[in-house]
Amino acid sequence: MDIPSVEKQIGIDLYCTSVPGLGGQLRQEIDDFIVKEISNREEGDSGKQLIVELIKRNWDMHHLVRDMSRKLGISQKRISFAGTKDKRAKTTQKISIYDIDEKDIENFYLKDVELRVLGRSKRSLELGDLFGNEFIITIRNIDHNPEELEQMLTTVTEEIKAYGGVPNFFGIQRFGAIRPVTHLVGEQILKGNFEKAALIYIAKSFPDEPDDVNKVRDTVWKNRDFIEGLKIYPLRLRYERAMMHYLVENPGDFKGCFGVLARNISKMFVHAYQSYNFNRIICQRIEKGLPLDVAVPGDIVCFKNKEGLPDVTKTQHVTEENVDGMNNLVRRKRAFVTAPLIGYDTELASREPGSIEDDVFSETNMPVESFKVPEIPDMASRGLRREILIHCEPSFQVDEDELNPGKSKATLNFTLPKGCYATTVLREYMKVEPLKMS
Repeated sequence: MDIPSVEKQIGIDLYCTSVPGLGGQLRQEIDDFIVKEISNREEGDSGKQLIVELIKRNWDMHHLVRDMSRKLGISQKRISFAGTKDKRAKTTQKISIYDIDEKDIENFYLKDVELRVLGRSKRSLELGDLFGNEFIITIRNIDHNPEELEQMLTTVTEEIKAYGGVPNFFGIQRFGAIRPVTHLVGEQILKGNFEKAALIYIAKSFPDEPDDVNKVRDTVWKNRDFIEGLKIYPLRLRYERAMMHYLVENPGDFKGCFGVLARNISKMFVHAYQSYNFNRIICQRIEKGLPLDVAVPGDIVCFKNKEGLPDVTKTQHVTEENVDGMNNLVRRKRAFVTAPLIGYDTELASREPGSIEDDVFSETNMPVESFKVPEIPDMASRGLRREILIHCEPSFQVDEDELNPGKSKATLNFTLPKGCYATTVLREYMKVEPLKMS
């Protein structure tokens, strides 16, 4: 089966299932994409933090926090959450609001937003304060009749279960759904080529962007005229405009122009490049016939934490002597096979798994010391290991599609640990361009 070219660009060049794709369409309605946060917190009845269940439909989380703070007359910094959910979806999650009374939200109203008080806590919610997320996703406008669709879904689901789950790829969101350039920018930053890195971010065009945006990007890419760029770039391209404004005032300081970006944005470039190589390592492992759910000598495994999730700070090398014991732990989901997000201090595997990691990284022609990014230390990354398989067991339901007469729909239900992408599961069923899954 052909892999979409954009997935190849982010290091993914295979599927782990053999059935042709269902095709179909996501998010025809907002309620076709439901995300329910699985919290790892229990709330009490005392503390400065009011813990609230938030149900939102078709809201960007950062815009919602901004509007909530205005309605409540408080700073945005007093509102915290554990994870940023999809915008075009119905999502349920916990938020914490500092130093506010329950009565203050009794009459709170924003369209498509519900709040329900759960309790109080001495500690605010922080990013990562969750086990994972449950997804209920409806794929509509499928050409196959319900009987054919049922058989296809059954086969894919059985293959996923036999595989132990799906490869833990970083999805297109990591790189930019419409314009996947973050890893390309990161590569040039690591090479010390800040001019090329800046130009890629500001001006490299991609076919899925609107024609008018591609046109202005191509103009600046060709002439490197940032004064002209500020005149013609749409206002919504605020990060690119901020970088060009800096370069107009500080000609030639391409390294400095990254300083106008928020720290979380500037750090994503190196992280995306690490993610690209992580995807490539998983693909090569699969192509060479090494399993993802069984450790082999040379592998490095990590162990589960008290929440039952992989703890990549606790790792161990797999040897001929301990391989049986390690695989006993892997089968019981107490240990997980890992691959590296390569940085300047990453622990690498040995033997055949290590050879794959070495081969992928050698192709970059980049010393690991590059990840120290001495010119911009804030972008440095030590690296770490990450589990290579997402354990999931999807269930499904097939019906006629009431919104698209003559077509079928499939509703998938599955749970993923935090930090994993729903698209890594959906792509095995749909096998379509990533933009059709966004």
